[in-house]
Amino acid sequence: MKETGKRKIWSDYQKEIADDHFFYVRSCIRQSFFPGSETFFLDFMRNVLGKDVYENPSHTTCTGIGYHSDIVPFQTIMTVVARHFALMKESGYKNIAISCVTSFGIYTEILETWKHFPEELEKTREYLYKATGRVFDIPENMAHTSDIIFKFRSEIAEKGKFRLINKLTGKPLNVVEHIGCHYAKMFPKSGVGGAEFPNVLGGMVESWGGNVVDYPERRHCCGFGFRQYLVQANRGYSLSNTVKKFSSMKPYKPDFILTNCPGCNMFMDKWQYTMKEMDGTVYGENGESIPVLTYEELAGLVMGYNPWDLGLQYHMVQSEPLLKKLGIEYDPDDKFRTKDGRQMPVPKNLINA
Repeated sequence: MKETGKRKIWSDYQKEIADDHFFYVRSCIRQSFFPGSETFFLDFMRNVLGKDVYENPSHTTCTGIGYHSDIVPFQTIMTVVARHFALMKESGYKNIAISCVTSFGIYTEILETWKHFPEELEKTREYLYKATGRVFDIPENMAHTSDIIFKFRSEIAEKGKFRLINKLTGKPLNVVEHIGCHYAKMFPKSGVGGAEFPNVLGGMVESWGGNVVDYPERRHCCGFGFRQYLVQANRGYSLSNTVKKFSSMKPYKPDFILTNCPGCNMFMDKWQYTMKEMDGTVYGENGESIPVLTYEELAGLVMGYNPWDLGLQYHMVQSEPLLKKLGIEYDPDDKFRTKDGRQMPVPKNLINA
């Protein structure tokens, strides 16, 4: 495709992303597996950029995994999300920032349903009021937190202490970006670049000096798939999808993988341990596995945050080989210590540690 034509299509898939005053909703999975990511986002937005980001302690799960597993009915999840909108209204906010890709897909599906079927919106208003006495407004602006980091990627580059350059070779790091299906594929126009050119992560990588790897299975699912993984008998199908994706990227020698979905991050990180245990296969160079980072963790590294404060030690595939390439100094003795200096138990079977 000619560059001018590509740019025209790309321009059709831009989205408005609010600049300030966000009602922030966390992710169940991210809080459990990668808590440093959300901690960085709040610190960066509030203390570095000086933005107004509010989170309500009464916010709950969106029940998305239950919905996609056919456990939670659609009417129920619409009412749960309507309650979130009510909390936002009560807090005085109109812009919502969503940490989880599954939640982002759920919110988008519900808003599209209400747009095309206004009678469902009125039913939901009635259900919520009867259940809680609350009323709600539809958000004026809805963004995934990767949209917001993408929006401020240039500010991160300007404030950054590190570039995505291999200090040993002087060449840009090769980065595989993986975008969650519920971000780009369900409702393409809701994500930066849509399903054709989803550049929300690639834009970060390029702004921070890295090289985005294009490979045959770039848009292939990570292999999670709620209905596949949650049914134990189907997990072989789930794993086979992940093997296909990693086998496709291996010849391109990626230095790390960047994701914007907590489920994808968890699976692409932990499945590497599974694949290694099953038949000894690794997909990185020098007999190592490939680190898998969230966009907040990467932004934090670029800006010079302590990798242990970002929570990189919570990953199955450890980050030390990548930190050395970036030239980031770290204290290995602090890796599993608490803020007050207490030594935490050291996990077994970590990869690349």
